[in-house]
Amino acid sequence: MEIPILQVDAFTREAFKGNPAAVCLLTEPQSAEWMQRVAAEMNLAETAFLVPRANDDGFDLRWFTPAIEVPLCGHATLASAHALWETGALAATQTANFFTLSGWLRARQTNGHIEMDFPARLTRPAELPAALVEALGATPHTTERQFGQDGMDANYVLEFASAAEVRELRPDFSLLRRAVNSGVIVTARGDAPYDFISRYFACYAGIDEDPVTGSAHCALATYWASRLGKTQMLAYQASARGGEVQVRLNGDRVFLGGEAVTVLRGSLLC
Repeated sequence: MEIPILQVDAFTREAFKGNPAAVCLLTEPQSAEWMQRVAAEMNLAETAFLVPRANDDGFDLRWFTPAIEVPLCGHATLASAHALWETGALAATQTANFFTLSGWLRARQTNGHIEMDFPARLTRPAELPAALVEALGATPHTTERQFGQDGMDANYVLEFASAAEVRELRPDFSLLRRAVNSGVIVTARGDAPYDFISRYFACYAGIDEDPVTGSAHCALATYWASRLGKTQMLAYQASARGGEVQVRLNGDRVFLGGEAVTVLRGSLLC
């Protein structure tokens, strides 16, 4: 059995930047164990698995890191939509409809980029664990936590005084793995032309630093909209690879825009 698989760099127009994701184009469902083993083999931040739904009702979409399944992933959704259009599974004018653990997500091509329709996430003030300060080697001036899908606390959202401070953070990842069992978003007002910048550490999911994280911008959108007084923003994730995210908040939805480049096509022989 040969299963088509692509590797796509998301949130970039240039190969070897942005965030790489593998996209596995299935014709029928596979077990979670099998998908987890494929994701570990690909060893990227996320591997996406697509299965066509009956009656042309879009695609089932699941995302796995090398260690766990995750409920929401932006860059691998962008990569999945790009893969469907590039392979001809969808016409360029068609909307990509995905049924996921976070409900229905949609992506469409518009004005030279891909725009995704995601759920917005709220944040609330939280206590700052001393172990997190030690792991980061710096103290933010604002600490909040994102509401999870189930209403429980999820990612930390830590605002620092400047973009330079965010860029210069050098976390001790061995300490960070022990400090918190959740993702850590660090952010600051951006330097031109960006409204804000961020980085994302996901040690709990087996990823020290994620290059560009669409799902983190579901919380960053609401966080910065209230502070900047605007709902349309340009963001930059300041990882080593880096990537731009166009952000548009509309009520309880956030529209995330970006580009993608295919860097590898092949087949799984299993």
